[in-house]
Amino acid sequence: MLIQYFSNFKYISNTIKSMKQYFIYIVASLAVLIGCTTPKPAEVVSPDGHIRLAFALDGNNRMTYQIQVNDTTFITPSLLGFQSKDGVNLSENFRMTGIDFDTKDEVWTQPWGENKELRNHYNEMAVHLSDTTATKLTLRFRVFDDGIGFRYEYEVPGVDSLLLTDELTSFNVAQDGTSWSIPANYETYELLYRTQPLSTIDNANTPMTFKTGNVYASIHEAALTDFPEMTLKNIGGCGFKSELAPWPDGIKARFASNSFKTPWRTIQFAPKAVGLINSALILNLNEPCALETTDWIRPMKYVGVWWGMHLGVESWVINDRHGATTANAKRYIDFAADNNIEAVMFEGWNEGWENWGGTQAFDYTKPYADFDMEEIAHYAKEKGIEIIGHHETGGNIFNYEKQLDKAYQWYADLGIHCVKTGYAGGLPDGYNHHGQFNVRHYRNVVKTAAKYHTTLDVHEPIKDTGIRRTYPNMMTREGARGMEWNAWSEGNPPEHHVMLPFTRLLGGPMDYTPGIFDILYERAKKNPSRKQWNMKDSKDCRINTTLAKQIANWVILYSPLQMAADMIENYEGHPAFRFFRDFEADCDWSEALAGEPGEFVVIARKAKDKYFLGAATNEYARDVTVNLDFLEKGKTYKATIYADAKDADWETNPTAYEISEKQVTADDTLTISMKRGGGQAVSFIPDNH
Repeated sequence: MLIQYFSNFKYISNTIKSMKQYFIYIVASLAVLIGCTTPKPAEVVSPDGHIRLAFALDGNNRMTYQIQVNDTTFITPSLLGFQSKDGVNLSENFRMTGIDFDTKDEVWTQPWGENKELRNHYNEMAVHLSDTTATKLTLRFRVFDDGIGFRYEYEVPGVDSLLLTDELTSFNVAQDGTSWSIPANYETYELLYRTQPLSTIDNANTPMTFKTGNVYASIHEAALTDFPEMTLKNIGGCGFKSELAPWPDGIKARFASNSFKTPWRTIQFAPKAVGLINSALILNLNEPCALETTDWIRPMKYVGVWWGMHLGVESWVINDRHGATTANAKRYIDFAADNNIEAVMFEGWNEGWENWGGTQAFDYTKPYADFDMEEIAHYAKEKGIEIIGHHETGGNIFNYEKQLDKAYQWYADLGIHCVKTGYAGGLPDGYNHHGQFNVRHYRNVVKTAAKYHTTLDVHEPIKDTGIRRTYPNMMTREGARGMEWNAWSEGNPPEHHVMLPFTRLLGGPMDYTPGIFDILYERAKKNPSRKQWNMKDSKDCRINTTLAKQIANWVILYSPLQMAADMIENYEGHPAFRFFRDFEADCDWSEALAGEPGEFVVIARKAKDKYFLGAATNEYARDVTVNLDFLEKGKTYKATIYADAKDADWETNPTAYEISEKQVTADDTLTISMKRGGGQAVSFIPDNH
């Protein structure tokens, strides 16, 4: 055993570059041989040595951990464990029975994503504990160069089920700082972000992003598959405790067995804010792909019968304003075929919308009389266009699950292998959107869709925690205030779009549905059939950006299913729509180049041999200069720049834009000039393309 151990140790040490790292790893590894029988602090460090995590039992024999970043305490001793019903001990009087150390350094490939290749490099410490009743617990800590993750693995002999009533996990941040978050809410994430001192937060959903000292950080979770979501509750100062979304009877999580594993509790760290965006930690903490094949999974650009409904120009229900008609569907299919767009999505096509606000009972295989699904599917196939189907549940989970297999089989038989789902409305019987009941439902839908080689775009979802690594047919989801809020409320402020990459999108892709060109709804307001249907009349609403920023959002707000969300008549003949025609929804490489939460962001992406750049600012105008060294060396590119005009302003002149072209190489720099609420988008296409 010792020969095997030291053989492994020799291999590990060869991967550690600096003498400091080598010494730290020797100390940690010796704990395996001589320290695992004593309740002393156990430590594990990141591969580069700058993050150190320690586990210990405190004076009351409670489990705690703490974290140092750059030799400075970042998380002070913080409690671990759970509480349960029926006297099962999951938190107290544990003793350490052993510690295992491991390391992994691998590169894995995903079928789609911001980056096709990702490095998964961590050091792991598995702390094994037990109590006097023979309950066993493994606390598994993984420390990466960009953060940490830990999870609980419990075994409780002598019981056949477990009911969790509380989670004790806490995050005692050592120093106050600035935070960016939305309030905790078990029903919706569609809330505006707050910028405030960390210590003044009452509660927050995750990802909760913050900066203390010179370190940016974000608390979230990974691999949420059979557990309620975690939110954060302030327990004093800068201390936070996990709060779990409950079942109707108050139980937080229930298991019909004597063992369970939790999702990973995560903290990402970065010296610059953009480092959080560039991190793959959440994905790396999920299990590898569970699908036998992935060649059927296709990133796509799409348009759809959708925005006119939110403006009140069209309706979901069948009437004289019905949007999803056979004729309108063919019009959108023709537009997609003529503009290098792969897919079209239709909402309001099926019977059940007339029950909105009542039974919420939809039929997922019965189109309205004016929507001939078979004819439309045949027409789309002839044109080489995919159809994105739509399943709105209205929150009626039981009705949806009764039809689940039949609905996905019906779509598949029609050649439809991509579905947008929706869960607007309250769930029945006291369930909430983010509890374990609905997490299990979302997982069931993902698996069912995979059975029929169908990809998903989920609205009103459970938050993204990286399960797209395991089930890459889970392609994108909403999970924040999207475009539709601009149609019937005060809308999303200019800072919102430059807040999302540092918060919501740290979890994964978002179907924000960008790209509205009729910024002030001038065409919609002239439509005599338009009717108010929601909180605020759309005649009093608008998009709170410039046109150039709408274009830039196609790059910034990453989604492998990326929509040009406006009604197609607002794109026809518009010179700036050329960007979307050139754009690719899929990526090979991405990097956030510059930015600060809620202030501005600059992101570059590569797709095949083309590159795209998106930049946006908040309510303040600013210039940002970036190096173009991400371009391939030795090549010349034609940069087509879609910029705010000199007199552009999101409030007073939002549609003023300029298009220019220039030749650039990797040795050049680009100065990006953004007006108030504005942005800039650039396509880089090789000269020999």
